[in-house]
Amino acid sequence: MRAYAAESLRPPLIPQPREFEPRSDISLASGASILVPGRDADDRFAAADLAQTLRERGIRISERAAAAHIYLLRDTQIAAKRLLHEEDLSLGTAAQPEGYVVLTAHHTVYIIGHTAEGVFYGAQTLKQLIAQGSGGDPVVKGCRIRDWPAMRYRGVDDDLSRGPIPTLDFQKQQIRTFAAYKINVYSPYFENTMQYASNPLPGLPGGSISAADARALVAYARPYHITIIPEQEAFGHLHHVLTWQQYAALGEMPAGSVLAPGQPGSLELITQWFSELASIYPAPFLHIGADETFQLGQGQTSSEVKQRGLGAVYIDFLTQIHQALAPLHRRLLFWGDIAMNDPALVPKLPHDMIAVAWEYNPQPKGFHRWLDPYTKAGLETWVAPGVNNWNRLWPNYDDGLRNIQGFIADGQKAGSTGALNTVWNDDGEGLFLEDWYGILFGAAASWQPGITDITRFQQDYGAVFHGDTTGKIDEAQRALIAAHDLLRQAGLEDARDAWFWLDPWDNNGSGNADTNGSGHSNGSGEGQRVAAKIRPVSAQLRLDAERALTLVAQARAASPSLREQDALDAIDLGARRIDFLAFKFQTADQIAAGYRAVYNEQHDPEGRKHISRDLNDLAGNNGLCEDLRDGFSYLRLRYSDLWLKENRPYWLENVTARYDQAIQLWMRRGQMIAAAHQQWSQQHTLPTPEEIGIPSEPNGNGSPKESTY
Repeated sequence: MRAYAAESLRPPLIPQPREFEPRSDISLASGASILVPGRDADDRFAAADLAQTLRERGIRISERAAAAHIYLLRDTQIAAKRLLHEEDLSLGTAAQPEGYVVLTAHHTVYIIGHTAEGVFYGAQTLKQLIAQGSGGDPVVKGCRIRDWPAMRYRGVDDDLSRGPIPTLDFQKQQIRTFAAYKINVYSPYFENTMQYASNPLPGLPGGSISAADARALVAYARPYHITIIPEQEAFGHLHHVLTWQQYAALGEMPAGSVLAPGQPGSLELITQWFSELASIYPAPFLHIGADETFQLGQGQTSSEVKQRGLGAVYIDFLTQIHQALAPLHRRLLFWGDIAMNDPALVPKLPHDMIAVAWEYNPQPKGFHRWLDPYTKAGLETWVAPGVNNWNRLWPNYDDGLRNIQGFIADGQKAGSTGALNTVWNDDGEGLFLEDWYGILFGAAASWQPGITDITRFQQDYGAVFHGDTTGKIDEAQRALIAAHDLLRQAGLEDARDAWFWLDPWDNNGSGNADTNGSGHSNGSGEGQRVAAKIRPVSAQLRLDAERALTLVAQARAASPSLREQDALDAIDLGARRIDFLAFKFQTADQIAAGYRAVYNEQHDPEGRKHISRDLNDLAGNNGLCEDLRDGFSYLRLRYSDLWLKENRPYWLENVTARYDQAIQLWMRRGQMIAAAHQQWSQQHTLPTPEEIGIPSEPNGNGSPKESTY
């Protein structure tokens, strides 16, 4: 019964500590003093970082006698030994590397660690224990905590190669936030976006990370106990390198994406890259990528692959890379998707390499097949789930959280030493500010042992990350999960950005291309197929998205001092884009149906009386075509603002061009209907709906039917 009571009194915490016992709260109304008796430089940094958070929460740093006292101690100090003895606690061997104890007594908080990391993580937990007391003043939630991580390496793999290139300032913000939730690895992913002195062509100025910025980030991350592991693709995913004539001969295929293993220049290029990376990033690891080498065997290595097999050629090249980089004295990580398909060959890999198994969907039967080939061969493994942000208007957190939960739990059971939660920007439109929900759940899952409770996380997230005591931010996240689920039920996977850009009238067309400039589309008919599926759920989809918008606005109104405002702006943008996705299909239907009705009424004496009015409703001021123009215009502005809060201007125009294209499409269609209006005024005739570009009217099941005009 006592354990249940303690559990029910746990405050919101991410990650949840292993051991928690509630105690009386400590008032911070008179401020707090932070003391570091050992004077260790790392512990002083942890104290300064904690003090900054207290100030941001409106708590004075004070030496007054009435102030609460916060001590940062090592377990080797006499005072700490005495406290631990009195509490019958210890930081055993398992807990010593990064574990900590937080104790409250009277007006004092004690943070005890064996290492600098332990003290720092205890201070991060203390930040989350600050709350508003019953009288309105800030308090520290009283507790007795002992905690340590389940996994040694808890990381984020951040795609910097498919569009967004963050500013150094935003990367520093990422580092601070990662550290606050006990993430200790950051892995920037490079294809052609790291600048190399030895190979300067692929890293575009303004669209890549300079060595100076990289070194600055490494120095910034060190006191936050974050190791930066650069990932440079060394086999596949190198299209934007191989398009340069200088490297064309190294490609498996012309203008392809895979290096040809048989080319001596391939290993030379890899060695040059990683020698520079090793001089910039002092981490004990380098990540060579080597995933999705689908073109291998289709070009320069075709005869060798036919003779020896794909797996043998692949594994031999990884071994050659390992040998070439041996003088750097770094352990190499590689993606595990290719080699896992030839388990008999996996034991031939150098055994100090680390296989990073990746899979981004929930797997009800478990993730063992992604891990078994490596664990059975005696290789160390890390697991790489994903936040499911790619190609979506907002991350699909139902799939994402279940994938993270299951894969990391299975990794722990299999002895994996690390987790590398992934963010990908396949569409070039991803905003990292949208991803914090999945990133923080990955932090919890890799710190906490076993299966991390999704429901508990969803109850804690808003309070911990944003300081929201209303629960409305958590409700908003669930509303967006419901929107994804609704589209899945409709047969559309989830809220894909492909649907956002798709032209609803595309019956022979390929989206917004409108290649003939007439308001007509020319392509696949995808727009009408998607319209038929989204039509039955569009109203509920909008209600889910608008509920999220309303909840965020209500939470902000209840507490203007909510934290992480840019991330709240990202929720707002994601909800608006999902809402507009459905609105676009609804409105396109209304325009099409409205014009068909007008066209059919032109010979009816009664109907003719309001044709001019009805056409104006479609294409006049504040008409439906303008509604679509205005919606795309507003979202373009909101998206651009948020992009520039985290990223460099590079690549943004590739996204805003799509907004511009959509805006122009509906402006042209409005102009065509306006021209029809003028024709009616002058000649009392109208163009056919087909001449306007309007598709055939849907039949009862939502599919297009033949025109009867």
